[in-house]
Amino acid sequence: MKRSEYSRKHAEDIAYAKALHGSQLKKGLWSNLRSKNNDVYSVTSNTYFSMWGKDANNDTEENEKDRASRYSTLVNAYYNLATDFYEYGWGKSFHFCRFYPGEEFHLAMKRHEYFLALKLDIQPGMKVLDVGCGVGGPARAIAHLTGASIIGLNNNAYQLEKARDYAVQEDLSKQLEFIKGDFMAIPFDDNTFDRIYAVEATCHAPTFEGVYAEIYRVLKPGGKFGCYEWCMTENYDPTNQKHKEIAHGIALGNSLPDVRSIADSLEALKNVGFQIELQMDLANQGDRITWYYPLEGDLRQCQTLRDVLTTLVMTKWGRFTTTNICRVLEKIGLAPKGTVQTQEVLEVAGDSVVAGGREGIFTPMFFFVAVKPETAATNA
Repeated sequence: MKRSEYSRKHAEDIAYAKALHGSQLKKGLWSNLRSKNNDVYSVTSNTYFSMWGKDANNDTEENEKDRASRYSTLVNAYYNLATDFYEYGWGKSFHFCRFYPGEEFHLAMKRHEYFLALKLDIQPGMKVLDVGCGVGGPARAIAHLTGASIIGLNNNAYQLEKARDYAVQEDLSKQLEFIKGDFMAIPFDDNTFDRIYAVEATCHAPTFEGVYAEIYRVLKPGGKFGCYEWCMTENYDPTNQKHKEIAHGIALGNSLPDVRSIADSLEALKNVGFQIELQMDLANQGDRITWYYPLEGDLRQCQTLRDVLTTLVMTKWGRFTTTNICRVLEKIGLAPKGTVQTQEVLEVAGDSVVAGGREGIFTPMFFFVAVKPETAATNA
């Protein structure tokens, strides 16, 4: 895409985000819902839900191809709908993590981000790219920890506005920059970055190989790429109906064209030229506390009182309350049409992810560090 065309599209997306969400950022789920443009939100929800079959058996190969071909529209529609719910239920970092005994939820999330930074050996003065940065939670944590300069790349204008606002709040505006861009066509020259990372974001790409090739291109020779990837494990059986339904629910509820395997990820890395330095499934480390316990609303595994308050939102009672408040607000016009449907599909997402974890067929944190060889040729 030419720069002039990209700038025009960027301006259109920002205008759309403001039309959908309001011209000013709000604080809290209910304030955000009340500020949304009803007509625009309804169109957005219809755009997203029209890309799916009704269930695993009716979600055809043609549906998958359509989602892959329109991945940018798919993901943008999803995060325009889901971002405020994510922040309400989970916080400002949109990812999973492991939990150690006695470790509070938000501290565990930070440790997970620090682990990535340390394994990548991010140092002050390095130029770092965060691919699919969300509202910038990991970027802020890693910037504080390392002193590095980080550019967050995101294709969702609403999330970018939030990311910039949060960076100012944490006095990080000089270290962090957030730009709009497509990770299948990263808007930087070859060999630009010392380090690149992605936190549960590249799973949205139409192909692993496509997004990994772009990351390889803009990474300097000798540079490292670290990633937490969403994958089906070797235990997944595509002929098993239960497994198929779980995979369909994960894809539908989380805006994925499909859910690919660990083997697919490793093969794609090698195909584009990366050397794999480290690989491990952090969801399968024998932890006593499950990585998905907050999402299933399991209060028994909570470590602190604050964890109880966080997890209450995910319990059956918490979900019931949230859904019915949304239903009332939507009925009286204080929340846009499609709000309840968004809440319900996020419940499908949560239930499917938990089921995948329990069955051992899904991981949201297959972790790898891959190196671009020093001798790598620059792509034309």
